[in-house]
Amino acid sequence: MTKSTCLLLASLLTGGILHAETEAPAMKTKADVLEIIRTVNDEWQSENRSQGNAFWNTAVYHVGNMDAYAVTNEEDYREYSRRWAEKNHWEGARSDNREEWKYHYGESDQFVLFGDWQVCFQVYLELNKLKSEEKRSARAVEVFDYQITTPQVDYIWWSDGLFMVMPAMTEVYKLTGEEKYLDRLHDYFEYSRKLMFDEEAGLFFRDAKYVYPKHKSVNGRKDFWARGNGWVFAALPRVIDDLPEDHEHRDEYLEVFRKMARALADSQQDDGYWTRSILDPEHAPGPEASGTSFFTYGFLWGLNKGVLGDEFLPVAGDGWKFLTGTALQENGTVGYMQPIGEKAIPGQVVDARSTADFGTGAFLMAASEMVRFMERK
Repeated sequence: MTKSTCLLLASLLTGGILHAETEAPAMKTKADVLEIIRTVNDEWQSENRSQGNAFWNTAVYHVGNMDAYAVTNEEDYREYSRRWAEKNHWEGARSDNREEWKYHYGESDQFVLFGDWQVCFQVYLELNKLKSEEKRSARAVEVFDYQITTPQVDYIWWSDGLFMVMPAMTEVYKLTGEEKYLDRLHDYFEYSRKLMFDEEAGLFFRDAKYVYPKHKSVNGRKDFWARGNGWVFAALPRVIDDLPEDHEHRDEYLEVFRKMARALADSQQDDGYWTRSILDPEHAPGPEASGTSFFTYGFLWGLNKGVLGDEFLPVAGDGWKFLTGTALQENGTVGYMQPIGEKAIPGQVVDARSTADFGTGAFLMAASEMVRFMERK
């Protein structure tokens, strides 16, 4: 570790990194971050004892819960996700009639190929690593085995879908060792990149409806939705982690990740958060914690893996300070989360009472990556 990294790490651990003005709790040890994880997760699980369905918003909470389990070894966390998986029969959308399977937006059981019903597979396959049982992986393999044989490549037509689909497919690759999943995944990624990625800005439009100049922010600018980009910036690390070091497309995924990192570092607000419309803070002013959580997770991962340089340490530190000093409430809930949607909405109220399952999952992902960051000391 370089001298500059050590100095910035010391500043981060004492809650005093650079210019963010929020008052984060002083954290001197890894145990302090683990305590924050337990405070947030115990509060969430105590208030949400009934197990929901396997749709994206609940499933993303469980992605974060499994990250929290990985760093805390709290068996209650693993069991909470296992019970949820059992309730949902280790499936997403449940139709067994392939002739009716669909992949555009839908919340019914026919939308088996729609990514919002596939993010749950990430959780099931993580649980399968802990105790291998055929029922835990069978549906994920069945769905993707069918999907990759279809001629369509437009399965990921919205930015959120990169998080919902890509890490689930790489997990199936790791389970089976069959590169056919990675080959087809790259086809999906290429389609998404051409459709939504603005090479000049280094950011993703949410979907084709929001591509500039068809759609503009209130000030006539390109409108890049924070959480929409958060999904991508959190998906790429999980994909890259699953790829072989010499995989032919690894550098391509890293290139996009690094482009996004530079754009996001330049657009972070002084208090450590990102506004809902990343490049036009006046479009929907004020902090937003779900996007900020995903971004903080991505920056910490990049630092931990050595794929981002020390110049990004202040970005990660300021994001973390906002999350723990402003978004985190005394009762353990995480506020300032934009509700379910697909864009930054002018005038929409997002405040300390605004919380959500998927955003709590994103916070737990960031906090778990912070634990790994602190282990670098």
